[in-house]
Parts: sequence; C-alpha cells; structure tokens
Amino acid sequence: MLKRIGLILACGVVGSLFASGVQALPISSAPAQMAAPTVTLVRDFCGLGFHRGPYGYCVRNGVYYGFPPPPPPVMVGVPRVCPWGFYMGPYGHCYQY
Repeated sequence: MLKRIGLILACGVVGSLFASGVQALPISSAPAQMAAPTVTLVRDFCGLGFHRGPYGYCVRNGVYYGFPPPPPPVMVGVPRVCPWGFYMGPYGHCYQY
C-alpha cells in the first residue's frame, strides 16, 4: 500500500515537471534567447512619408504620399425634349408626326 502511494506521488511529481512551463527552475543551462517584440513601429513617430535614418533623424521616404485630385464635375444638362406632336429624330432634330 505504501509502495503504491509512493509510486503515484513520484509519477505525479515527474509528470508535473514535464507538463508545466516553470520559469523559476529552467532545465537547460543554455542562455535564453530574446523573443521578437510583438509591436513593430512602422514610421517611428516621424509622420507620413518619413522614416528614421541611421543617425536617428527623420528622413523623407522619397515617395510622395498625397491624395489624388478630385474628379472633374460631371456636367448634367436638361435633355432636349420636342413639343407635343413632334418626335426626336436623328441628330437631335424634332419632326412632326
């Protein structure tokens, strides 16, 4: 009976060592590698169209970031209508029925 309880306790301790990721007791003595940061700074607070140079100053990207000009307005006119008793013929002429 005591052997069985001791065996269950020993298996439980060994199983818990392999099952959990304990940080206080590392198994390997190799130096821990630095993990990559989860946040990547894109423009480094320089603004749109700039980036950080090798000496830490803001440098222009060389590509103009602008907005395209607005499209020209569409001219909408009143359609030409023939009076009563006439119909619209070719080339926009009004002909009598």
